[in-house]
Formats: sequence, C-alpha cells, structure tokens
Amino acid sequence: MNQAFVYDAVRTPFGKFGSGLAGVRPDDLAAHVIAESVRRVPGLDVERIDEVVFGNANGAGEENRNIARMGTLLAGLPVSIPGTTVNRLCGSSLDAAIIASRQINAGDADLVLVGGAESMSRAPWVLPKTEKPYPAGDMTLASTTLGWRLVNKAMPREWTISLGEATERLREKYGVTRAQQDEFAAASHNLSAAAWDEGFYDNLVAPVPGTDLVRDESIRPGSSAEKLAGLKTVFRAEAADAASGSTSGGTVTAGNASPLSDGASAAWIGSENASSLLGLEPLARIAGRGAHGNDPQFFGFAPVEAANKALAKAGIGWDQVGAVELNEAFAAQSLACINAWGIDPAIVNRHGGAIAMGHPLGASGTRILGTLARSLQASGQRWGVAAICIGVGQGLAVVLENVTAGKA
Repeated sequence: MNQAFVYDAVRTPFGKFGSGLAGVRPDDLAAHVIAESVRRVPGLDVERIDEVVFGNANGAGEENRNIARMGTLLAGLPVSIPGTTVNRLCGSSLDAAIIASRQINAGDADLVLVGGAESMSRAPWVLPKTEKPYPAGDMTLASTTLGWRLVNKAMPREWTISLGEATERLREKYGVTRAQQDEFAAASHNLSAAAWDEGFYDNLVAPVPGTDLVRDESIRPGSSAEKLAGLKTVFRAEAADAASGSTSGGTVTAGNASPLSDGASAAWIGSENASSLLGLEPLARIAGRGAHGNDPQFFGFAPVEAANKALAKAGIGWDQVGAVELNEAFAAQSLACINAWGIDPAIVNRHGGAIAMGHPLGASGTRILGTLARSLQASGQRWGVAAICIGVGQGLAVVLENVTAGKA
C-alpha cells in the first residue's frame, strides 16, 4: 500500500461573522487558497494534480454547484483537473484529506489538493417549496448559517435540539463546570495571540486580496476567565449558584463557544512520488484515520472514539502522542474529550484553537490538520492527532507521524 503524506498547508485568516471576509464569496475563498497552494510550489506542473477535493457544510448559497470544481476553475487551473465536494458538516475538509489519503493508498492518485471553505456570513435564508401553489398561510424563511433547518418530523426531538443545548447536556453528563469552560476559552485566546506574535502562523496564513484582514479576527488577547465569567449564558438561564462551580443551569456563553466565521483552508496530500512533483519534502505521514458516530445530542463527544480508532489503526497509544489539534466547537465538549482521553491538556491546541480563531465549518478540518503538521515539525515530536466533532453525532480523527522526527 502506498503511503500518504501531508506536504504543505495554507489558509486564510478567519473572519468574524459579518465582518472582515463577509464581502468575499465562498467560492472565491476556495479559489484563493487553491491558487495560493499552487503559487507556493512554482516547480509544479499543474497538469499533474490528480484531483481537488474540498469540504463545505452549507451548499445552499454561492458555494452551490460543487465548490471544489468552482474554486478550481476560478483559480485558473486546467479544466482537466476534476473536483469533488464533501459534506460531513464540521468535519468536511478533514474528510476531504481522508478521502485523498485513501486515493493515494490505493494508487489511484499521486497528488491531491484538499481543503474547505465556508462563508457563514453569506449563508442564505431558504424558503421551502409548497406542496400546492399559492398557499393561503404565511411562509417562514430558514437560516442556513448553522444547525438544524427544515427538520424532518420523523426525527426524535432530542436529536434535533440546538448545538448549544446539546453542549449543555454533554457538560452535565461529564461534569464540566462553567469555570472550567471559561479557563479553557481564555487559554485559547491567549495561546492564539501568542502564536501569532511568535510568527507560528506566518507560513500558514495567506491574506485574501482586497481585504484588510491579516490575522484571525476573533482573537481577544489578554482574555481571562474572570472577564469571561461576566458574560450571559445563551441557551439556558444561568444557574443561581454558578459561582460555586455548580453544573446546574446554563453555562455556555458566546465567550466559551466558537464564533460564527468565514474562511478557507487547503493542503497538499500526496504519495512519496509527489515530493518530486512539488519540490517539497513531506511534513507528516497520515498514519491512521478514524470515524465514529453517537447520539446526535452528544455530537461533541464523538471525537473520543474517532481518535481512539485512528490511534489503533496507527498502532500507537495515547502515551506516544505529543501534540493534539482538537477543534474547539465549545469549551465544554473539548474538555469532555480531553478528560476522556486522559491526556495532558498542555499538549492540546498549543497554538490556540477555534474558540479564539473561529470555526468556518467547512474549513476547520484542514486548518487543524495543517496546524498539527507544522506543530510537529516545529517541536520535533513524532506523533500527533487531529480530531473534530461534527453535528448530528459524528467525529473524525487523523493520526500524523512526523517524518523528520529523530532525523539529524
């Protein structure tokens, strides 16, 4: 079986909802990271790209009609390069990388450009068609920005609760307090700010032409748990005894959840032969993959078993893992996963996470994969895990092996 490697990764800065990237179409965001990926490998004969695989969670607006193909054409690549779009909601672009790695393993491809794009700002309202023309009653527009919409009545009600209420139930089940969530969220902001200041993201992020955004827009340097503790809960009324650390009542706030965001990301996935095509040495080998499903209302916990499966495929255990990139949909679900794995929280999201940087759904999977590959390269650690939770009760994970670890 051919081995699959991550060779390079790049993304846009992530913009706030309705702000820095809101004027850019999602297919143009995709085209930007595709073109930037090609620009970074000037010796590549672009005809040797076997396929473009991109993730997108919405598909209802300007990213319709296969954003992978649209982005490829808008980037000016040859029309002969095929493209396919993946929708596994928040896990879409990590799934794109997994799909590409399987193509490499099977010998069906040598070089695949993967990624994802999302504009939550530009996600449209949709109006369902009626069974009969000219209904007498009112019709309601449904927002496609996030979460359930146009729900099938056959779905059990407990499955279709909001993502925030699902997180409240998850943290109740696993005993995560408001104080712990706010501490985690503050750390996400401060680690993200420090990583930017130290230059970690300089080679990972390419600003979008025509915009002023050069860094992730949602980061709040100097955040503290004390400041975050002052925010109102969103999905439930706050517990009267919240200061005591009780897990009753509401705990999820805008400060300990990832914000609505816009952005795109991309990565080169290739075989050993791709090294000569790109003129690059690989960053990391894709050593294991895992997917898991659970009850939709506990979607945030699904990365636990997805990562355990991926580690088993790689033939290693958690005691050998030196770095974890876990997408921070909510602080509560992130903490529940970290606690279940029994790992040192210090190895998780050393360079910040989605609570600070943002979570443009279709782009986040490749964002954590690229960050993990660069993190392993910078630290010299051998093994890392990228994991992400997915609405409707799924999780995905990838194990990376640093191919330069231990080499002189």
